[in-house]
Amino acid sequence: MKIIVTGLNHKRTPIQIREKLAFDSAQVLAALTELKSRFNESEFVLLSTCNRVELYCATKRNGGITGKELAGFLADFHNLKKEDFQDYLYVHNDRDAVRHLLTVASSLDSMVVGEAQIIGQVKESYRLACAAKSTSKVLNRLFHCAFATSKSVYANTQIANGRVSVAGVAVELAMQLFADIRSAKVIVIGAGEMGELLLQHLLHVGCKNINIINRSYENGLELANRYHVAVQKWETLIEQLIDTDLVIASAGCWDFLFSKKNVEEIMRRRRRKPLLIIDIAVPRNFEPSVNEIEDVYLYSIDELSQVAEQNRKMREDDIAAGLAIIEKNADDFIEWFNARDLGPLIGQMKEKFIQIGQNDLEQFLAKSGQNALCNESAKSMVERIVNKMLHCVIKNVNIIAREQDTSEAAELVDSIIRGAEGISSEPPAKDKPKAHTSPPSI
Repeated sequence: MKIIVTGLNHKRTPIQIREKLAFDSAQVLAALTELKSRFNESEFVLLSTCNRVELYCATKRNGGITGKELAGFLADFHNLKKEDFQDYLYVHNDRDAVRHLLTVASSLDSMVVGEAQIIGQVKESYRLACAAKSTSKVLNRLFHCAFATSKSVYANTQIANGRVSVAGVAVELAMQLFADIRSAKVIVIGAGEMGELLLQHLLHVGCKNINIINRSYENGLELANRYHVAVQKWETLIEQLIDTDLVIASAGCWDFLFSKKNVEEIMRRRRRKPLLIIDIAVPRNFEPSVNEIEDVYLYSIDELSQVAEQNRKMREDDIAAGLAIIEKNADDFIEWFNARDLGPLIGQMKEKFIQIGQNDLEQFLAKSGQNALCNESAKSMVERIVNKMLHCVIKNVNIIAREQDTSEAAELVDSIIRGAEGISSEPPAKDKPKAHTSPPSI
């Protein structure tokens, strides 16, 4: 089998492309179910977050689904042309795909290195795949390897110290833009996980006037009561924006909550009082052209990258330590993965080596007429030689599989088996008659 991941992320793909390819939970289940019905011998997991969309697949090495077909599926599912996002796509295979997932799960590929949300999102994507019955032995083991790797990175480095979430970086940006954020009136749109993180960071920096607004008033009220902040009804959202200083939006929706026209009217009623909007939702809550309005300062999640880069530079040593853990775990997984494909072939190779050793041993013993004790010693010696040769060959096969390709290693083992078959099928060598020589002259 082979492992493929195809996708795009925040590093090279603008938000206007990412939001078109985003999946909610219902869409993830629908996509996985469709993939499994079309390619029933393959395995799939689909990861969709605010910063990435990635489709993981384990499939037959020859004749299985390709990265190009996976990209085509993403396009078709969202009624897009593949050309619209083709230039942003990456495809990783086998060890590179394994290493990529382990890096993602450990947050080292995140906009905010050390953020804890990504491992929850990876686990949720795997849970949905299990619910859709689109995984089996390979991706099951791979994702559990990713969970264990993430745990090890967090346990053995200081990667998670400090403000390490998109929400935290959003609040840090707000602190840079406000002279005193503690006195600002803040509206948080959305009461999900991101909304809760925003509350935590705002309270940590001393904000006192915070209002939660959520579609479900009950959910918003529950969150507000837990953190002792105010809550407002969804219907009052526009009115609340007329009298606020900072809006941080993280609501889940597929259409803009606010168009340019909406915000122009709000600004007219605000009498041009400046308004800072940080939109960390994907898809976005505010139409991008809102930023064209005078006295409105709109930042999307992609514009948090400068603050996030400062975060990354402070964690360079921890990143290096985390990558070392990832490399080792990727090697361990690939060794197991290669053994699945190479195992039967290596088993055949072992049988041929053993058979050659037994054949030659039997010929030797039949001619030597040694006693039983000597026979056992000779048998043990041949077994040790065969095992040493096998160990040497298997070690080199594993190196080829890891550094080049499993198919290359399989071809090598197959050629060794064919050669061994030829040797084991050769008729026993006949002893040449001893030459009669005359006694030396005296």
